Amino acid sequence: MLLFKEIAPLRAYLNGRKLKEDTVGFVPTMGALHQGHIALVARSIANHTITVSSIFVNPTQFNNQEDLVKYPRTIERDIELLEAAGCDVLFHPEAPEMYPSGFATKHYEWQNITNSLEGAFRPGHFDGVITIVNKLFEAVEPHAAYFGQKDFQQCAVIRKMISEFNLSITMHVCPTLREPDGLAMSSRNVRLSSAERADALLVFEALRFIKQYQNSLPINELIKNAEQILLKSAVMKPEYISVVETDSLNPAETLLPQQKYVALIATWCGNVRLIDNMLLQD
Repeated sequence: MLLFKEIAPLRAYLNGRKLKEDTVGFVPTMGALHQGHIALVARSIANHTITVSSIFVNPTQFNNQEDLVKYPRTIERDIELLEAAGCDVLFHPEAPEMYPSGFATKHYEWQNITNSLEGAFRPGHFDGVITIVNKLFEAVEPHAAYFGQKDFQQCAVIRKMISEFNLSITMHVCPTLREPDGLAMSSRNVRLSSAERADALLVFEALRFIKQYQNSLPINELIKNAEQILLKSAVMKPEYISVVETDSLNPAETLLPQQKYVALIATWCGNVRLIDNMLLQD
């Protein structure tokens, strides 16, 4: 696996490969890799002759600086995982390479896609996401990019960005990978204590309740019951429980048969913020 820390040599190498008609798949990450990330790499390898992954803990998408400081960084292990998976190229820049002196992020408002849910609870978060993903796309210029469904709203934001910026990139959203007991794989899970790890399963239980009873209870009752499931643990502090349309992220008032919906939860489990979601139609 080749390692690049600067954009210019990365782009030169990839341009040379593209001249040989190689196609490039891209898996952007913030590191602290788990099998969910590796599954994205495997999907890219299956579809492309070159797979690039990036590891960059993006400071502009953290509205909470303490969260940025505590975000796990495991670069040596990450490199081992990527090499074992067969990744061809790792782009691992330092912050000045991505954000030269004087750089400022722009503000984007795309209705509920950027303003609701994570956008409401983490002001400026998606401005940072859009900025860094676009910068990474400019550096790699991939034919396709791979993301995990666990960050459902982020995927909606990036899909909108690709459309708004007229980018010639195919976006693949891959299913959330879960532990055998249902907990969604996340880089933040390593920060959970053993007791909090057990309580975190309530998120999956709450989502399953919404999906199971979607046709027999009104949405407000689904959400109320899901909240009660989370509050069975004293360490759980829910931020939002919501059912929205999958394309617009507009809140659902009633579930219409011709529309697809997703249930989303964000909650604090002790000092760790967890997010998860579940499509209501398979």
